[in-house]
Parts: sequence; C-alpha cells; structure tokens
Amino acid sequence: MVRGKIQMKRIENESSRQVTFSKRRNGLLKKAYELSVLCDAEVALIIFSQKGRLFQFSSSNMENTMEKYLEHAKNKETTTDNTEVQQHVQHLKHETAFMAKKIEQLESSKRKILGQGLGTYSVEELQDIENQLEKSLKNIQARKAELYKEDVEKLKAKEKFLFEENTRLREKCGLKPRQTPEKQNEITSCSQSSVSVEVVTDLFIGLPPIQNGY
Repeated sequence: MVRGKIQMKRIENESSRQVTFSKRRNGLLKKAYELSVLCDAEVALIIFSQKGRLFQFSSSNMENTMEKYLEHAKNKETTTDNTEVQQHVQHLKHETAFMAKKIEQLESSKRKILGQGLGTYSVEELQDIENQLEKSLKNIQARKAELYKEDVEKLKAKEKFLFEENTRLREKCGLKPRQTPEKQNEITSCSQSSVSVEVVTDLFIGLPPIQNGY
C-alpha cells in the first residue's frame, strides 16, 4: 500500500500531532545514534516538545559538546567580524588612494590654469592648455551674458509692476495715468528726431553774410 504524501504544515488535530511527534522524535534520536556509531561523530541532539518537555541524545557528554559548540560559534563570529573589518579597511584604502589621485589631478589642472610649472610641457601640450582656457572663457562669457539677460528681464518685470501700481494709485486719486514706459520711449525717440530735424532746417543755405572790413 502506497503511503500518502504528508504536507509540510502544522497538524491541526492535537492527537494526530502528538502521535506524529512521538514517532518522528524516536526516529530522529535513532538516526542521531546511528550517525555517531557508523561515522564516529560527536553528535548532540536536543528536542523540546510543544509543552516544553526535554528530549536529548549525546554520543559523549552533552555539556562538553555544548561548550565546544559555543566556543566554535564564538570563534566563527569573531572571524566573521574580523573579515568584515578587514574588508572595510581595504575598501577605505582604495577610496583613499582614489581620492589622493583625484586631488593630484585637480592640483595639476589648477597649476596649468595659473600658468605654473609649464617648463616641461611641449608646444602641443601648451596648445591644448590654451584651447581649454579659451573654451572655458567662452563658457564663462556665455553664462555671464545669460545672467545679464535674466537681470534685464527681472528689471523690466519690476518696471512693469511699478508702472501698473502707479497707474492704479493715480486712478484712485483721480489723476490722469501716465504713458507706458514703451510709449514714453517712443515719444522720447520722436522728440529726438524732431530736434535733429529742426537743427537741420535752421542751417543757413547760401553765401555767408559779408562781414565789415572784408
């Protein structure tokens, strides 16, 4: 008769659970004894039932085996900790070497920019440094122009806000609103053109007047 496959989960029926515990406990103790005899191994087995009852087997002395286990576990933990510390120290050494190399590269770049220690450089290397400086200068000028443009836009926005606020206050006081900044600029430009035209029309055309004595 083929035995049914038992699922690996807690047996809900208490009586069946107790029977299974007794059978498998005895089988496990028997296997531990056989392992110690056949393989000349030091075996210690500890089992606590659901109610806390102790069952144990030891091929020699349980206390000596437990002390040996605790000592082994302690040494293993210490070895593991030492390995982790060594790995961390090694990682820090690599990081330190990398940072030192990076700092040296930055110092070298700084000396190049300041024009220091160039006596050993070839013409090609000096040309590369010059090209890098020109490229950096263009980037700086472009960024500077961008910042100027942003400032101008902010000032225009502030001018518009102040004009609108001024207009609102003048209307509130019953005064005639002023021209917009754009309109004022247009009027100023036209006035300057008119002055230029008047200056031209006032010029005397013809022979100069004859002064006395000539």
